[in-house]
Amino acid sequence: MKSNEAQFAPPPARAPDAPRTWSNLRWWITALLFFSTVINYMDRQNLSILARTIQNDLHITDMQYGYVVQAFLLAYTISYLFAGRLTDKLGTRVSMACFVIWWSLADMLTSFSRSVVSLGVFRFLLGIGEPGNYTAAPKAVSEWFPARERGLVIGIYTAGATLGATIAPPLIAYLSAHFHWRSVFLFTGSLGLIWVVPWLWLYRKPSEHPRLGDDERQLILDGGNASPESEAMPPEGRWRHILGRKETWLLMVSRMITDPVWYFYLFWFPKYLTDARHLSLAEVGKIAWLVYLAADIGCITGGYLSGLLIKRGVAPARSRIWVMAGAALFLPLSPLINSASSPLMAVGIAATAAFAHLAWQISLGALIVDLYPKPVVGTVFGLVAAGSGFGGMLSTNLIGRAVTYWSYAPVFIVMGVLHPIAFLLVRGIRDRNAAAGHIPVSS
Repeated sequence: MKSNEAQFAPPPARAPDAPRTWSNLRWWITALLFFSTVINYMDRQNLSILARTIQNDLHITDMQYGYVVQAFLLAYTISYLFAGRLTDKLGTRVSMACFVIWWSLADMLTSFSRSVVSLGVFRFLLGIGEPGNYTAAPKAVSEWFPARERGLVIGIYTAGATLGATIAPPLIAYLSAHFHWRSVFLFTGSLGLIWVVPWLWLYRKPSEHPRLGDDERQLILDGGNASPESEAMPPEGRWRHILGRKETWLLMVSRMITDPVWYFYLFWFPKYLTDARHLSLAEVGKIAWLVYLAADIGCITGGYLSGLLIKRGVAPARSRIWVMAGAALFLPLSPLINSASSPLMAVGIAATAAFAHLAWQISLGALIVDLYPKPVVGTVFGLVAAGSGFGGMLSTNLIGRAVTYWSYAPVFIVMGVLHPIAFLLVRGIRDRNAAAGHIPVSS
């Protein structure tokens, strides 16, 4: 077993021709994680923005569109079961590059769709690759950041997801107005292939990075990795440790219950604005981005607030739970979306719900980094996120049926109660190490 001191021991004096150190190198890595998530969500969101156009061109019904989304979510769910383990096995640097290349090529292949079957196959391939971003990124956070910064960093790179969803409506509407819809997928897919180049050049573990300064190395060492046990494989084995903890199941079920809210805003809300509110694609592009901008702000706010609580002496896990409690209070506003007097008011209420959901989601993700040893962080994220994918897949089928045979009204009603139910499950989670005095509650 290697201690933290051994892992982060200052390197020998550098030769005169050695690379110069960078100050705040961990925040450059945060920037790369942010942009990978922007690209990830643009590649995911482009289908929902172009849904009506593609449906008309390929003669796809609403039910068939729901099946395409389910194909993505089926692959997304299954892949999470393996992506986390693959991340822990290959390491953050290599696994992230492989995932981004895979999903970028799959997104570009979508431009060759000729029927609902081929469209579903290509989105299935996209779903296989995209989960890797959300197992590799938190592993990078566990390697590079002290406890008080983790929530904020997870919030920043997750804000990339909502920024991708924010800029996607106007950008894709513009591209589709000037080019064929197939060209949109070629453009968004190529961005990931470009991103891989700086990632492979910059990312290394802190213990191996030639550009990491001694002061920042010491900050990483002192800021939340004080327990040597947090660096080692659990003595009872990876899967026994993960599956034997009730926190794993509580977090997985909580994501399964609450993430359908976000999947609705990604895959169905633009369609709601066109189908139920009768807006044109251009009109959707003008106002739908407000929902995803609010989600961006929720990411940063959720991470910042839990970090602030930690600085004031609250244990890391408890700080995340407090933020989740506040977020759960806003989601019961969801049923008001369908009864709002104008599309803009509906978007405003939806933006509030999206803000609260992302603050919730960031806090839940930070909980995993707080609670589990580093060698299993990717695996745990994958398993918990598989619950998210399962919930999204089930909810997509139910939403498709509700929209086809009834309306959007019951969908918004159900979304209003999911987070309060999930909070009842997670409210009792504690950080075992902090309670035992192994992990500092502030720094």
